[in-house]
Amino acid sequence: MVAFLPSDANEVAELVRHAAASGIRLTVQGHGTKADIGAASENGAICDVTGIAGVVDYDPAELVLTVRPGTPLAEVEALLAANGQMLAFEPWDLTRSSGPGATIGGMVAAGLAGPRRVTRGSVRDHLLGFAAVSGRGERFVAGGKVVKNVTGYDLSKLMCGSWGRLAVLTELTLKVLPAPPLMRTLAIFGLEAATARLAMAKALGSRADVAAAAYLPGSGECPSRVLLRLEGIAPSIAARIDILAQALSDVELADMEDGNGEWGAVAGLSSLAGASQLWRIVLPARAMPELGQMLDAHGAAWLADWAGGLVWTGWTGEPAPIRAYAESAGGHAMLVRADGETRARIPTFHPQSAGIVRLEARVRRAFDPAGVFETGRFGDGHAD
Repeated sequence: MVAFLPSDANEVAELVRHAAASGIRLTVQGHGTKADIGAASENGAICDVTGIAGVVDYDPAELVLTVRPGTPLAEVEALLAANGQMLAFEPWDLTRSSGPGATIGGMVAAGLAGPRRVTRGSVRDHLLGFAAVSGRGERFVAGGKVVKNVTGYDLSKLMCGSWGRLAVLTELTLKVLPAPPLMRTLAIFGLEAATARLAMAKALGSRADVAAAAYLPGSGECPSRVLLRLEGIAPSIAARIDILAQALSDVELADMEDGNGEWGAVAGLSSLAGASQLWRIVLPARAMPELGQMLDAHGAAWLADWAGGLVWTGWTGEPAPIRAYAESAGGHAMLVRADGETRARIPTFHPQSAGIVRLEARVRRAFDPAGVFETGRFGDGHAD
């Protein structure tokens, strides 16, 4: 597949106009860390945004960062860490330990957040504004560079999770937060999924200000464990541990010495690394135990993040049962990893109702009337 490497927004606009006039489909891509999500496409060309990189503006005092999309996520996080700050939603990136890692633009376009999302918000909650090029080849901006900005439509939320199907992002402005000086992880061992869900709900509902909560089912000689993360200064954490102990007086809280390793296993899905398929299921936390029972009955490994509101599983059967359960519970299931044949046969995203499908098509058509970004990757060809 031919790859184009524009160096600025003007070159992106020129490329998109050429593609629209020539009937070329463009796949927007950074380092390609998520290229295997969705069906493979042999047609069209790649719009590689790694040439549009670098920090435009960063004001630590105002907690605002403006950056170009091709900037590696690792570089952004290192810059923030040097100033005692962070991306609050804890970006999800399975390639941190190998390869170039994700770009900041790809992270926003995917809109996937890690364990802290349950208490600190999602990617879309922290994207203040952006600049982009539409499928018409027109440059436009939306949002702003301050937190209190309510002018016009909130297109920033629309871009998060758009997967490059609406426009090519050329600049992003993100709200950042101070990084906690300390992190402490407490564990509860040996709970069944239903009891674990209740324990996590109690912890999040207490005054302990728990930053993240996850559940890892037992495997072999390794018992199940609930993980509860506290962040802040030492005296505050100590006081909140006492609050947690009172809220969860019916279980024993263990202090985890390797808290970073435990959360690395949750975010990195190390227990699912060997699974040929990887599914991401978002659903009400109360439905997690029953879903876990179904997965256990089929021998599918799994774990729960977001206090039970997000389940990752190595399910390898047909998608119908897992998607039917997710939908009945008010959630949805996304196919994140599979072989090429499976990705071509099974849609990445949870099937939507006819009304939602029509609405999404109208939105895409408004941004991209010629279908420049409709590559068929997600089973949504150009809507005429």
